[in-house]
Parts: sequence; structure tokens; C-alpha cells
Amino acid sequence: MKVILLEDVRSLGKKGEIVNVSDGYARNLLLPQKKGVEATPKNLNDLKLQKANDEKVAKENLEAARALASSLDGKQVVIRLRVGEGGKTFGSVSSKEISEAIKDQMGIEVDKKKIVLPNPLKEVGETTVAVKLHPKVTGNIKVKVEGL
Repeated sequence: MKVILLEDVRSLGKKGEIVNVSDGYARNLLLPQKKGVEATPKNLNDLKLQKANDEKVAKENLEAARALASSLDGKQVVIRLRVGEGGKTFGSVSSKEISEAIKDQMGIEVDKKKIVLPNPLKEVGETTVAVKLHPKVTGNIKVKVEGL
């Protein structure tokens, strides 16, 4: 019996795949547990439409990420910290603070998890920080740390 998998099944296949299984396995396990549906012409057409819709949504997300990356490139965010002698800061600038500064100064919401910051910024000066907006799209923004 041919079955369309509705979720990943170990040692059988991934979601959306059409697999050939024994009738008993399909009737007793896959169908009752809603892990698959029979591969009828209607269900095959639904699968085809679902895949087309998923591709369209993925393409729209990629375009939105590219637009956001182009709007961030070349821009600068200023963050002010207390500074001691020799330019050392009290505390550091984390990705959360950079995200909040982007929202306050530019009006663009960027999730703190998308900001790639290997180490918190602890010195006064200007640094270029990568913002990973999509697996295929990375933007850059300048972060300027100033002393009070």
C-alpha cells in the first residue's frame, strides 16, 4: 500500500514522502496514529498543492529577509555606556541591547537570537556585527559604543 507520511517516521521516511508499506503496517500503525494517509489521487493532489504553497512561503520569507538586510547594511546604532579610566566600560553590550537599540533608533524589530555576536562588546568604539536573518541571508550593522 502506498502511504503519504504526515510526519517523520524512523526508518521509513520524512514528512511528505510517498512510501510503499505493507497493508497491515499501514492499517494498524500509520493510519490510526495519524502518521500517514493513503495515497489516493485526492491526497496526492493535496500534497502537491501543499508543497507548492510551502515553496511560495519560503520564497516570500527569503525576499523579506533580503529586503531587511539591505535596509540594515551601512546603518549605525549608537549605544551609550558608563566608561572608566582608559576607555574600559562598566559592563558590556549584549545582543539583547543591540536588538533594543535597533528597534528604538531605526524602528526595525530584529530578534536578539539573530544577532551574531561571538563575545559581548566591552570596549568603546565601532564594531560591525552580523545579523543572520535567514539561512541564506546575512546583513551587517555597525554598532558604536560611546562613553557617558
